[in-house]
Amino acid sequence: MNIVRLLRPEAVKSVSTVSSKKMLLHALGDLSANVHDLDQETIVRALQERETLGPTGVGHGVALPHARIAGLNEVKAVFIRLEKPIDFNAVDRQPVDLFFCLLAPENAGVEHLKALALVSRTMRDASICAKLRANNEPETLHAIIAETQRVNQAA
Repeated sequence: MNIVRLLRPEAVKSVSTVSSKKMLLHALGDLSANVHDLDQETIVRALQERETLGPTGVGHGVALPHARIAGLNEVKAVFIRLEKPIDFNAVDRQPVDLFFCLLAPENAGVEHLKALALVSRTMRDASICAKLRANNEPETLHAIIAETQRVNQAA
C-alpha cells in the first residue's frame, strides 16, 4: 500500500471557508469530484452515512472520514487542511483541522483496511501533523505526506 498512489498532488487542499462538519463533507465531496471524477452528491451522502455509524475524528485534531463508493475500482484519497479547526465530534472532543479522506470500492475489504491503517499510522505522528499545520500550500502539504512514505519505507 502506497500513500502517494492513494493521494495525488491535486487531491490536497488548504481551506479557509469551512466552518461546520456539513460544509467540510461538501468540501471533501467537491475535491473528490474534481480530482477523481466522482459524483459529488454520492460522495457527500456516503460520508454522511458513515459518520452516523460513529465519529471518524480520531483525536489530536485529525479526522479520517471514509466511505465505500459503488463503481469505484480502487481506493482513492483527498486531504484537506483547515485554517481554523471545526467541531467534528472527535473522540477527544477537540476541534479538527486535518482531514484525510479515503474512498473505497464497495467490495474492497482488505485494501480499504490496509489504506485506513496506513493513513492512521501516518496521521498519528505528531511531528507530521505539526508540519502539516505549519504549512498551507497544497504542494508542500503533499510533499510532507509523501515524505512520510519514503521515511517509513527506508526504516
